Amino acid sequence: MIVTSQSANALSCTSGAWKIWSLSDGHVDMSADLLRRGPGLGKYALPGLSQQEPSLVRLSVNCFLLEGPGSHGVLIDCGAGGQWEPSLGHLDSVMAEAGIDPSSIGVVALTHTHLDHLNGLITRDSRVAFPNLSRIVIAHDAVAGFVDEPHLERFRHLLAPVRDGDRLNDHLSAREIPGHAPGHMAYVLDSGEDRVVFCGDLIHVPAAQFARPELTWAYDLDQSIARATRINLLREASSTQTWLAGAHMARPGIGRVAEEASGYAFLPIA
Repeated sequence: MIVTSQSANALSCTSGAWKIWSLSDGHVDMSADLLRRGPGLGKYALPGLSQQEPSLVRLSVNCFLLEGPGSHGVLIDCGAGGQWEPSLGHLDSVMAEAGIDPSSIGVVALTHTHLDHLNGLITRDSRVAFPNLSRIVIAHDAVAGFVDEPHLERFRHLLAPVRDGDRLNDHLSAREIPGHAPGHMAYVLDSGEDRVVFCGDLIHVPAAQFARPELTWAYDLDQSIARATRINLLREASSTQTWLAGAHMARPGIGRVAEEASGYAFLPIA
Protein backbone atom coordinates (compact mmCIF):
# COMPACT_ATOMS: atom_id res chain seq x y z
CA MET A 1 0.00 0.00 0.00
CA ILE A 2 1.16 3.52 -0.81
CA VAL A 3 0.18 6.46 1.40
CA THR A 4 -1.15 9.33 -0.73
CA SER A 5 -2.25 11.84 1.92
CA GLN A 6 -2.24 12.20 5.68
CA SER A 7 -3.59 14.62 8.27
CA ALA A 8 -4.35 14.31 11.97
CA ASN A 9 -7.76 12.79 11.28
CA ALA A 10 -7.57 11.21 7.81
CA LEU A 11 -5.14 9.06 5.87
CA SER A 12 -5.54 7.80 2.32
CA CYS A 13 -3.57 5.11 0.56
CA THR A 14 -3.82 3.09 -2.62
CA SER A 15 -3.58 -0.63 -3.26
CA GLY A 16 -4.12 -1.83 -6.79
CA ALA A 17 -7.22 -0.11 -8.13
CA TRP A 18 -8.50 0.60 -4.63
CA LYS A 19 -8.30 3.72 -2.50
CA ILE A 20 -8.46 3.12 1.24
CA TRP A 21 -9.25 5.84 3.75
CA SER A 22 -8.70 5.72 7.50
CA LEU A 23 -11.04 8.28 9.06
CA SER A 24 -11.17 9.29 12.71
CA ASP A 25 -14.51 9.49 14.49
CA GLY A 26 -12.67 10.73 17.59
CA HIS A 27 -11.60 8.95 20.74
CA VAL A 28 -12.95 7.70 24.03
CA ASP A 29 -11.20 7.41 27.41
CA MET A 30 -12.02 4.23 29.33
CA SER A 31 -10.90 2.71 32.61
CA ALA A 32 -7.57 0.92 32.42
CA ASP A 33 -9.10 -1.64 34.79
CA LEU A 34 -11.01 -3.08 31.81
CA LEU A 35 -7.77 -4.64 30.57
CA ARG A 36 -7.46 -8.09 32.18
CA ARG A 37 -4.64 -10.59 32.59
CA GLY A 38 -6.85 -13.21 30.96
CA PRO A 39 -10.31 -14.78 31.17
CA GLY A 40 -11.47 -14.85 34.76
CA LEU A 41 -8.31 -13.12 35.97
CA GLY A 42 -7.74 -9.73 37.58
CA LYS A 43 -6.87 -6.44 35.96
CA TYR A 44 -3.57 -5.98 34.16
CA ALA A 45 -1.50 -3.05 35.42
CA LEU A 46 -0.26 -1.12 32.41
CA PRO A 47 3.34 0.01 32.95
CA GLY A 48 3.63 3.72 33.58
CA LEU A 49 0.08 4.25 34.85
CA SER A 50 -0.56 5.30 38.42
CA GLN A 51 -1.79 2.49 40.62
CA GLN A 52 -2.93 4.91 43.35
CA GLU A 53 -5.90 6.39 41.52
CA PRO A 54 -8.22 5.37 38.67
CA SER A 55 -6.34 5.44 35.37
CA LEU A 56 -7.66 5.78 31.84
CA VAL A 57 -6.66 4.42 28.47
CA ARG A 58 -7.50 6.35 25.31
CA LEU A 59 -9.09 4.35 22.52
CA SER A 60 -9.03 5.75 19.00
CA VAL A 61 -12.25 5.19 17.08
CA ASN A 62 -11.45 4.60 13.40
CA CYS A 63 -13.67 4.04 10.38
CA PHE A 64 -12.43 2.85 7.00
CA LEU A 65 -13.71 3.80 3.56
CA LEU A 66 -12.97 1.61 0.52
CA GLU A 67 -13.33 3.14 -2.93
CA GLY A 68 -13.05 0.72 -5.83
CA PRO A 69 -13.50 1.10 -9.56
CA GLY A 70 -17.07 1.45 -10.78
CA SER A 71 -18.80 1.17 -7.41
CA HIS A 72 -20.07 3.26 -4.55
CA GLY A 73 -17.85 3.49 -1.50
CA VAL A 74 -17.96 0.84 1.23
CA LEU A 75 -17.64 2.31 4.74
CA ILE A 76 -16.54 -0.15 7.41
CA ASP A 77 -18.17 1.04 10.64
CA CYS A 78 -19.51 4.57 10.92
CA GLY A 79 -18.64 5.80 14.40
CA ALA A 80 -20.75 6.95 17.31
CA GLY A 81 -22.80 9.79 15.83
CA GLY A 82 -24.15 11.91 18.68
CA GLN A 83 -24.93 8.99 20.97
CA TRP A 84 -21.87 8.86 23.22
CA GLU A 85 -19.07 11.12 24.43
CA PRO A 86 -18.52 14.60 22.92
CA SER A 87 -15.06 13.39 21.86
CA LEU A 88 -16.80 11.03 19.42
CA GLY A 89 -19.13 11.47 16.47
CA HIS A 90 -16.88 13.56 14.25
CA LEU A 91 -16.83 11.35 11.15
CA ASP A 92 -18.96 13.73 9.07
CA SER A 93 -16.70 16.71 9.71
CA VAL A 94 -13.56 14.62 9.06
CA MET A 95 -15.03 13.45 5.76
CA ALA A 96 -15.75 17.05 4.82
CA GLU A 97 -12.16 18.04 5.63
CA ALA A 98 -10.93 15.18 3.43
CA GLY A 99 -13.21 16.17 0.55
CA ILE A 100 -15.31 12.99 0.74
CA ASP A 101 -18.95 13.37 -0.30
CA PRO A 102 -21.25 11.34 2.02
CA SER A 103 -23.54 10.67 -0.93
CA SER A 104 -20.72 8.61 -2.51
CA ILE A 105 -21.16 5.90 0.13
CA GLY A 106 -23.50 3.12 -0.95
CA VAL A 107 -22.67 0.42 1.61
CA VAL A 108 -21.94 0.47 5.34
CA ALA A 109 -20.39 -2.77 6.58
CA LEU A 110 -20.69 -3.16 10.35
CA THR A 111 -18.18 -5.20 12.31
CA HIS A 112 -20.69 -5.39 15.19
CA THR A 113 -23.45 -3.38 16.83
CA HIS A 114 -21.79 -1.56 19.71
CA LEU A 115 -22.74 2.11 19.76
CA ASP A 116 -19.36 3.46 18.65
CA HIS A 117 -19.63 1.45 15.42
CA LEU A 118 -23.18 1.97 14.17
CA ASN A 119 -24.70 5.18 15.55
CA GLY A 120 -22.89 7.25 12.95
CA LEU A 121 -25.69 6.34 10.56
CA ILE A 122 -27.18 9.51 12.07
CA THR A 123 -25.06 12.65 12.48
CA ARG A 124 -24.72 14.66 15.68
CA ASP A 125 -27.38 17.07 14.36
CA SER A 126 -29.80 14.18 13.63
CA ARG A 127 -29.38 14.02 9.84
CA VAL A 128 -29.14 10.78 7.87
CA ALA A 129 -25.41 10.59 7.36
CA PHE A 130 -25.33 8.80 3.98
CA PRO A 131 -28.26 9.76 1.75
CA ASN A 132 -27.53 7.21 -1.00
CA LEU A 133 -27.04 4.22 1.28
CA SER A 134 -28.41 1.06 -0.33
CA ARG A 135 -27.13 -1.69 2.02
CA ILE A 136 -26.03 -2.17 5.60
CA VAL A 137 -23.96 -5.35 5.69
CA ILE A 138 -24.14 -7.08 9.06
CA ALA A 139 -23.54 -10.57 10.44
CA HIS A 140 -26.68 -12.68 10.86
CA ASP A 141 -25.94 -12.98 14.59
CA ALA A 142 -25.72 -9.19 14.95
CA VAL A 143 -29.09 -8.35 13.41
CA ALA A 144 -30.94 -8.65 16.73
CA GLY A 145 -28.61 -6.09 18.29
CA PHE A 146 -29.36 -3.63 15.48
CA VAL A 147 -33.11 -4.18 15.77
CA ASP A 148 -32.87 -3.50 19.51
CA GLU A 149 -31.93 0.13 18.73
CA PRO A 150 -35.29 1.87 18.16
CA HIS A 151 -33.71 5.11 16.92
CA LEU A 152 -32.29 3.14 13.95
CA GLU A 153 -35.67 1.71 12.87
CA ARG A 154 -35.62 3.75 9.64
CA PHE A 155 -32.58 1.75 8.46
CA ARG A 156 -33.84 -1.79 9.11
CA HIS A 157 -35.00 -2.33 5.52
CA LEU A 158 -31.38 -1.84 4.38
CA LEU A 159 -29.97 -4.70 6.46
CA ALA A 160 -28.12 -7.29 4.35
CA PRO A 161 -27.07 -10.16 6.66
CA VAL A 162 -23.91 -12.12 5.81
CA ARG A 163 -22.13 -15.18 7.10
CA ASP A 164 -18.48 -16.18 7.23
CA GLY A 165 -17.04 -16.30 3.71
CA ASP A 166 -19.82 -14.34 1.99
CA ARG A 167 -18.65 -11.82 -0.61
CA LEU A 168 -19.65 -8.17 -0.67
CA ASN A 169 -18.07 -7.77 -4.11
CA ASP A 170 -15.35 -9.42 -6.19
CA HIS A 171 -12.58 -8.20 -3.88
CA LEU A 172 -14.22 -7.93 -0.43
CA SER A 173 -15.45 -10.76 1.79
CA ALA A 174 -16.75 -11.28 5.32
CA ARG A 175 -14.80 -13.22 7.92
CA GLU A 176 -16.01 -14.29 11.35
CA ILE A 177 -13.82 -13.13 14.25
CA PRO A 178 -15.80 -14.35 17.27
CA GLY A 179 -15.52 -13.43 20.92
CA HIS A 180 -15.97 -9.69 21.29
CA ALA A 181 -19.65 -9.33 20.42
CA PRO A 182 -22.48 -11.29 18.79
CA GLY A 183 -21.67 -11.61 15.11
CA HIS A 184 -18.29 -9.87 15.34
CA MET A 185 -17.24 -9.73 11.68
CA ALA A 186 -14.07 -8.71 9.87
CA TYR A 187 -13.93 -7.70 6.22
CA VAL A 188 -11.07 -8.85 4.01
CA LEU A 189 -9.96 -6.84 0.99
CA ASP A 190 -7.86 -8.60 -1.65
CA SER A 191 -6.78 -5.78 -3.93
CA GLY A 192 -4.53 -7.86 -6.15
CA GLU A 193 -1.50 -6.23 -4.52
CA ASP A 194 -2.30 -6.46 -0.80
CA ARG A 195 -4.52 -8.30 1.63
CA VAL A 196 -6.11 -6.09 4.28
CA VAL A 197 -8.20 -7.37 7.18
CA PHE A 198 -10.49 -4.77 8.75
CA CYS A 199 -10.71 -6.43 12.13
CA GLY A 200 -13.09 -4.33 14.25
CA ASP A 201 -12.45 -4.73 17.97
CA LEU A 202 -9.84 -7.48 17.78
CA ILE A 203 -7.53 -5.13 19.72
CA HIS A 204 -8.61 -2.52 22.28
CA VAL A 205 -5.32 -1.47 23.86
CA PRO A 206 -2.63 -1.73 21.18
CA ALA A 207 0.10 -0.61 23.59
CA ALA A 208 -0.42 -3.89 25.47
CA GLN A 209 -2.31 -6.44 23.38
CA PHE A 210 0.16 -6.79 20.51
CA ALA A 211 3.04 -7.61 22.82
CA ARG A 212 0.75 -9.70 25.02
CA PRO A 213 -2.21 -10.91 22.95
CA GLU A 214 -3.40 -13.11 25.82
CA LEU A 215 -4.58 -9.97 27.64
CA THR A 216 -8.35 -9.61 27.44
CA TRP A 217 -10.93 -6.82 27.60
CA ALA A 218 -13.69 -6.87 30.19
CA TYR A 219 -16.37 -5.97 27.63
CA ASP A 220 -15.59 -8.96 25.41
CA LEU A 221 -18.66 -11.18 25.28
CA ASP A 222 -16.48 -14.29 25.68
CA GLN A 223 -12.93 -13.42 26.73
CA SER A 224 -11.58 -16.92 26.05
CA ILE A 225 -12.86 -16.98 22.47
CA ALA A 226 -11.80 -13.37 21.86
CA ARG A 227 -8.29 -14.20 23.08
CA ALA A 228 -8.01 -17.25 20.80
CA THR A 229 -9.29 -15.22 17.82
CA ARG A 230 -6.73 -12.48 18.48
CA ILE A 231 -3.80 -14.87 18.89
CA ASN A 232 -4.71 -16.76 15.71
CA LEU A 233 -5.22 -13.66 13.57
CA LEU A 234 -2.01 -11.98 14.75
CA ARG A 235 -0.09 -15.17 13.98
CA GLU A 236 -1.65 -15.32 10.53
CA ALA A 237 -1.08 -11.64 9.78
CA SER A 238 2.55 -11.89 10.82
CA SER A 239 3.29 -14.95 8.71
CA THR A 240 1.46 -13.76 5.56
CA GLN A 241 2.35 -10.03 5.60
CA THR A 242 -1.34 -9.19 5.82
CA TRP A 243 -2.27 -5.63 6.74
CA LEU A 244 -4.54 -5.14 9.76
CA ALA A 245 -6.90 -2.19 10.17
CA GLY A 246 -8.53 -1.87 13.57
CA ALA A 247 -11.27 0.28 15.04
CA HIS A 248 -9.29 1.04 18.21
CA MET A 249 -5.70 0.89 17.03
CA ALA A 250 -3.83 4.16 17.40
CA ARG A 251 -4.21 6.51 14.43
CA PRO A 252 -4.16 5.83 11.58
CA GLY A 253 -5.04 2.30 12.68
CA ILE A 254 -3.51 0.45 9.70
CA GLY A 255 -0.29 -1.51 9.80
CA ARG A 256 1.50 -4.81 9.62
CA VAL A 257 2.38 -7.22 12.40
CA ALA A 258 5.82 -8.66 13.16
CA GLU A 259 6.87 -11.26 15.70
CA GLU A 260 8.72 -9.74 18.63
CA ALA A 261 9.91 -11.67 21.70
CA SER A 262 6.97 -13.83 22.83
CA GLY A 263 4.39 -11.56 21.19
CA TYR A 264 4.11 -9.14 18.32
CA ALA A 265 4.88 -5.57 17.32
CA PHE A 266 2.55 -3.37 15.30
CA LEU A 267 4.21 -1.52 12.43
CA PRO A 268 1.92 1.37 11.43
CA ILE A 269 1.68 2.33 7.79
CA ALA A 270 2.57 5.95 8.65
